[in-house]
Amino acid sequence: MRAFGRMRSLSHFLFADIAASQMAEFAVCLPLLVVVVVGIFDFGEAFNVKQKLNGAAREGARFASSLPTNDLSAAGTPASVTAIRDLVASYLTNTRINNCGLGAQAPTNAAPTWTYATSGNGCPGTLTLTIERQYAFQETVPNATANINVISTHVTLSYPYQWRFSRVVKLVAPAAAYGGVTQISTDAIVPNMD
Repeated sequence: MRAFGRMRSLSHFLFADIAASQMAEFAVCLPLLVVVVVGIFDFGEAFNVKQKLNGAAREGARFASSLPTNDLSAAGTPASVTAIRDLVASYLTNTRINNCGLGAQAPTNAAPTWTYATSGNGCPGTLTLTIERQYAFQETVPNATANINVISTHVTLSYPYQWRFSRVVKLVAPAAAYGGVTQISTDAIVPNMD
């Protein structure tokens, strides 16, 4: 009976030692696991934001290509440019991206390129929308003697993305200076129809 008691206390000691080592390993690995999981989600969200910005720029350029360009020579901001800005701001809002107050912003320069820069509504940086209504690029036409200029609309969008990863990486490396705000940029070019 005594031998059985000793065996029982020895097995209890060994199993308690194994459980303690497993807890210590888990305590060491948990911060690394949290950093990896948050990093995956954060980079996935940044990629998702990039795709939504691509859609906003593409929709703005597509809409602009169908608008007339005869109002571009008027003083002030043409109604067509304001309509493009409003469409991009609406697209961002509908995809649940902070439009930083873009819809109420006035451009900083005039024809043929209008630039809207805003950092309102809790935006972590500056959102910049550039609309160039008379963007020209050369295209080669088969069996032609010269290249032709294609007059297009070029919409560029630059969005401030706030990384969450920077707060979590400090669990593993307290002195790390990673993250902050990164500008995610995209653009779209569509030939004008008129």
